[in-house]
Amino acid sequence: MIFGFTEAQISSFFLTYGVGAFILYMIFIIGQLAWASKAGRFGTFVLFLGLGVGFLGFLAKVVIQWWLEK
Repeated sequence: MIFGFTEAQISSFFLTYGVGAFILYMIFIIGQLAWASKAGRFGTFVLFLGLGVGFLGFLAKVVIQWWLEK
């Protein structure tokens, strides 16, 4: 036990909120990259599509887990 929490509780917390915060930070980075390169609308869409596909997998996992537990 660390600070009164089990290892499973800590890993669950960081898997949910830590990875979620990392995804938000990566969205900010992709937006900055699109702005700095003057990508335009289509270029920005392609950047978010290409670099953000992994985020959809994580979000789908969260939704599927919620749906199965409900």
